[in-house]
Amino acid sequence: MKLHSESFPDQGVIPERNAFGRIDPQSHVALAGNRNPHLAWSDVPDGTRSFVVLCVDSDVPTKPDDVNQVGREVPADLPRTDFYHWVLVDVGADVRALAEGSYSNGITPRGKAGPLALDGTRQGLNDYTGWFAVDRDMNGDYFGYDGPCPPWNDSIIHHYAFTVYALDVAELDVSGRFTGAQVKAALQGHVLAQASISGTYTLNPRLHAL
Repeated sequence: MKLHSESFPDQGVIPERNAFGRIDPQSHVALAGNRNPHLAWSDVPDGTRSFVVLCVDSDVPTKPDDVNQVGREVPADLPRTDFYHWVLVDVGADVRALAEGSYSNGITPRGKAGPLALDGTRQGLNDYTGWFAVDRDMNGDYFGYDGPCPPWNDSIIHHYAFTVYALDVAELDVSGRFTGAQVKAALQGHVLAQASISGTYTLNPRLHAL
């Protein structure tokens, strides 16, 4: 399989219109466009019955101690973990592209509805659900796509992998308020092919200027 995006080049910078947060000189971070990027794929194997789309940031700090703290930076050598930004399943076997903004166009406080979504697809919870769990203004179930918003004082640029999986089943065996980790587990034994592209993003002005 091959995957590309008209929203950003592979290994390129993700635009603010596709991000959850953008740099703000006064408050460090302001809300951004939060449009899901365009994705298109080809060279699909015979026998494909559906697709799954995942977006994962693998550079998320494992400890919150320094995150978004004035006068400090999240150290580069801090162990990192995965953060799911998009969990989309049951994309039809005849689909070859997702339009920019078709699944997310702006920020929905407390999260978009789900799991039922466009054209018979289903969307799982992204990890903003846990991130905002103790925020009185933003807590809720965040289904579908919500874009990059790394710590504004992180010392490394974050990388966001968008992967499309071609499956031999029409519906993935997940239900209810399913998560990215549950989807990854359910994929096992059903993947005929996959393709990925990666984009980068930072809210650290020091790194943004490089």
